[in-house]
Amino acid sequence: MSVAEFGYAGKILKVNLSNGSITTLPTAPYAARFLGGRGIAAKLYWDTVPPQTRAYDPENCLVYITGPVAGFTGLAGCRWQVCGKTAITDPEIFSYANLGDRWGSRLKYAGYDGLVVQGKAEKPVYLIIRDGAAVIKDASALWGESAFEAADSLKAELGKDTSVLTIGPAAENLVAFATMLADDGASGASGLGAVMGSKNLKAIVVAGTERPKAADPAGLSQLTDHLYKIRKDTWKNWLEDIPGKTRLRPCYGCATGCFRKAYENEGRRYKFFCQAVHVYWGTAEKRGDSNWQEVALYASRLCDQYGLDTTVMQPMIEWLCACYEEGILNENNTSLPLSKVGSVEFIKTLTRKIALREGFGDILARGTLKAAAELGKRAQELANTSVLTRASETKDYDPRLVLTNALLYATEPRRPINQVHELTHALWLWRNWVKGEKDAFLSTDDFIAIAKNFWGSAAAADFSSYEGKALAAKKIQDRAYAKESSILCDFLWPVIWVRFADSHTGDPSLESQVIAAITGREIDEAGLNGIGERVFNLQKAIFTRQGRGGREADRLLDYLHDEPLQSVFFNPDCIVPGKNGEIVSRQGARIDRQDFEKLKSEYYALRGWDTATGLPTEKKLRELDLADIAADLKLRGLIT
Repeated sequence: MSVAEFGYAGKILKVNLSNGSITTLPTAPYAARFLGGRGIAAKLYWDTVPPQTRAYDPENCLVYITGPVAGFTGLAGCRWQVCGKTAITDPEIFSYANLGDRWGSRLKYAGYDGLVVQGKAEKPVYLIIRDGAAVIKDASALWGESAFEAADSLKAELGKDTSVLTIGPAAENLVAFATMLADDGASGASGLGAVMGSKNLKAIVVAGTERPKAADPAGLSQLTDHLYKIRKDTWKNWLEDIPGKTRLRPCYGCATGCFRKAYENEGRRYKFFCQAVHVYWGTAEKRGDSNWQEVALYASRLCDQYGLDTTVMQPMIEWLCACYEEGILNENNTSLPLSKVGSVEFIKTLTRKIALREGFGDILARGTLKAAAELGKRAQELANTSVLTRASETKDYDPRLVLTNALLYATEPRRPINQVHELTHALWLWRNWVKGEKDAFLSTDDFIAIAKNFWGSAAAADFSSYEGKALAAKKIQDRAYAKESSILCDFLWPVIWVRFADSHTGDPSLESQVIAAITGREIDEAGLNGIGERVFNLQKAIFTRQGRGGREADRLLDYLHDEPLQSVFFNPDCIVPGKNGEIVSRQGARIDRQDFEKLKSEYYALRGWDTATGLPTEKKLRELDLADIAADLKLRGLIT
C-alpha cells in the first residue's frame, strides 16, 4: 500500500443526474494539496461549476466529502461535509454543511472518499452506493414523504447495514433553508437540502465493508488513548436533561462524547442536542402550558421531519412573535394561529405552511431577512432581536461580546460555528470559574496562557480592545480549515484546554500528530495550518469569482454597529477578561464602524491580501501553491 492510500479509500465518485453517467476520480491529486473535507470539496467545486451558475441550476453541484480521519474510531473524526452554492444568502454563494454520525464513514467503507452530484434527474431518484458500485434508482414512491419515512422505507428495503441521507418536503419545495437528514438526526444546513431537492435527488444510501488503514496504527492508538484521558466526561453536563427521558448518546466513532443526548418516542430514537433542542424551547416554556417540554421536543422533530433548519426557525419564531405584538402581522394576513404561539397548533401549522410553501409560508420559506424586507422597515428592525447572520441564522455568540468573532462572521457565508466555538467555549469555561461554579477550572491565568499558545498573543485575551484580534481571527480560521479538511469534530478539536491535567492549556500539535499517524505524511502543526490557510484562500477565490467581492462584502448586519449589546445566552451579564485579566462587562458595547474597518485592514495585511480591496493577491496565492487559481482570477481581472 502506498503512503497516499493510508487514510483514504482512493476514489471520488462523480454522478451526473441529467444523463445518468457515473465515473470516478483518483483522490490522491486532490489530497496532496487539500488533504480532504472542505479542501477537496472546494477544489472539486472550483473545477466543476461555472461561476455564474445559480443554486438551483442543474450545473450546480453538491460535493459530499469525508476526510482522512473518517472511519477511524475514538478520535471524534467520523464527520463529513456537503458543499455547494446555496440560495439562502443574497447573493447566492458557495457554502457548506458539517454533519456527524456514520454516513460519511460508510461512504468511505463503500469505497469512496467523496461524491460529486451534478445535473437534474427527470423524475425523483435516489442513489445507492455499495462496495464500489453505484446505481441510480427511481424514488417516485418516496417523493413527498418526510425525511424519517423515506429513510425507514429505504432501510427496510436495502438492509440495516445501510446508512441513509435523505431530504423532506421542505427541500422538495425548494425552501431556501431546507436541510438534509442522516442517521441519528445528523442534519446538514446552509440550504443545501434545497439544492438536493432541485436535482430531484431524494436520498443517497451507502454501505460497505472496506475499512481505511492507518500508516502508524500503534501511534494512532496511543493518541486515541491520550485524547480519552484528557477529555473524558468534560462536556456531559453542558445541556439540560429531561430526567427519565434523555440519555447521553455520542456520535459514531467518538470515544470521549460531548453533551449529545437522545430520547425515544413511539419506538423511534431522536436527537436531543445543542441548538436544535431550543428551536421552540424558550417560546414553549414562556408561552405554552405545563406540557411545554414535550411540545418543544415535538417542534424539533417536526423540523427534522420536514427538513427545516432549526438555526433559522428559532429566530424566525421570535421575529413572528415580535411582529404580532406590534401589529405588523395578525392571524388574518398570515393564516397562522399567532395568538397560540407556544402551542402544538402553532408550530404544527407554521412548519407545514413553510415546508409546503402555503400562503404566508411561501414568504417565510425565503428566510427571515428576505421576509422582513417585504414587510417594511419596522419588520426589518425587529429581525435584529434574533437574527445574527445574512443567512438568517440565530443570534448566539454575539461579536459585540467577542470582538474576534466579528471578523469570523464577516468573512464567512454562514454562521461559522466551527470557528466561534474556539473562543466562546473557552470564555464560557472562564466565566464559570469567575462565578465559582462547581467543577470550574479555567482561571484567568489559564485563559491568558491559551491566548498566547493558540491565538497569537496575550492581547487576544483582552476582550475590551481590538488589539490582537486580527491575528487571533487568522489563526482560528487557518486551524479551523485544517480541521474542516481532516475532518475533526468541533467539540473536541482543537484541544485548547484540558480539565484533567496539571496545566489546563492544551496542545496545538495534536491534530497534526493524528494526521501524520493516519496518512504517513510528514506534517507538523505549521504544515497542517498551512493547508488550512490554502483552503481558506481557495474558498475566498470562489467567493471572488462569484462576485462576493472583498472589503464591501466582508460585513456585519448593521445593528451590530448601531445597537448596544444587552445580553448573551450563556453570559447574561456579558463579563469578559479585560486588560491584564481584569473582569469587565461588554454590556452596552457596539462595534464601531471605523474601528472595524481598521481591524479588517490589519487582517487583510496579515493574510497577504490587498488591504484596499480585501481581495487575495496573485503573489499570495502563488505562495500557497494556488498558482492555477491565481491564473484564473487574473485572467478574469479579479486580482492583481
